Amino acid sequence: MTVKLLAFFVPLFLMIWRPSANNILAVRPIFGLPIPIHSTPPPPPVRPPPPVKPPPPVRPPPPVRHPPPPAKPNMVKCRNAAYPACFLVRLPCPVGCPKNCLMNCVTCSPVCSCNFPGAVCEDPRFIGGDGITFYFHGHKDRDFCLVTDSNLHINAHFIGKRNPNLKRDFTWVQSLGILFDNHKLLVSAKKTSTWDDNLDRLIISLNDTHVSLPSRKEGTNWHSSTPPFVTITRTRSTNGVAIEVADNFRINAVVVPISAQESRVHGYNISDEDCFAHLELGFKFYNVSEMMDGVLGQTYRSDYVSKTRVNVPMPVMGGTRKYLSSGIFSTDCAVSRFGQNIATRRENGKKYSSMNCSSGTKGSGMVCKR
Repeated sequence: MTVKLLAFFVPLFLMIWRPSANNILAVRPIFGLPIPIHSTPPPPPVRPPPPVKPPPPVRPPPPVRHPPPPAKPNMVKCRNAAYPACFLVRLPCPVGCPKNCLMNCVTCSPVCSCNFPGAVCEDPRFIGGDGITFYFHGHKDRDFCLVTDSNLHINAHFIGKRNPNLKRDFTWVQSLGILFDNHKLLVSAKKTSTWDDNLDRLIISLNDTHVSLPSRKEGTNWHSSTPPFVTITRTRSTNGVAIEVADNFRINAVVVPISAQESRVHGYNISDEDCFAHLELGFKFYNVSEMMDGVLGQTYRSDYVSKTRVNVPMPVMGGTRKYLSSGIFSTDCAVSRFGQNIATRRENGKKYSSMNCSSGTKGSGMVCKR
């Protein structure tokens, strides 16, 4: 009887209870019958933690840029034995011009070469015989008359670059053509790409004959064999000379490049192909007339009155056309005086042996406006 009942109820029970697919049937014997038991749901899947981003790399601090050490100044000495207290005394150039200065034997102190009357430097900046500073830009690749008198004529050849933002060229004096008596003297700076202070970039010729200085030692000199005697003295081991013709003129000439700093500050855009080596000059005239003319020469006349606007940052002298020459040794500028018989003369270096200029400059042989 029991077997028959089980045979009847078990199929019926199984028809009523249908376990889900997620349940697990566990059978425990209760009264001899299997009883389904639902298991607990599985725990949710454990998600792995998100990847930890590595910290950004630690960059080293930028290197500390120290300013370049100041340029070692050149040493200059007095070579005029008339000043025994200063004769052969050596002193360094001032901070403002560590590479280009002269010794003032009167005060026994170095002075910047571009800061006294007769100086022609930079994008040409002139200091006239009257002590007034002015600029004369001219044009690149042209020649201009700087000084003209009956027995002295000096032309300058300008080199430069065109500045599209200005109505003028950037210009510098590359060479001088000097005529005196029946002689012609050329002083020039060689075209140079990369500047090296140890290389001599100075060219000098007298009457078309190259002048070779005996050694690269400061103080060595060369003398012409016939009058009027020309003396050329090295003022430094390379690229600097003093040229003197007795009772006529003395010129200090130094070849310098346009430095990268100058190019950056002034917008010259100088490339590695050409550093525009040029001359920085100092003129001294011993015997000039009241008719002396030229860009610089006219400022030595006693009746000269400057026409430049001295109250502006860059006073510029005009009149480019009347100073224009057809060549480095040509005397065809409109104001030329060379070869003319001029009786009225004065000796600058003797009559005005020591004067104080309106610019504050003073010294032997300087002529200033009275």
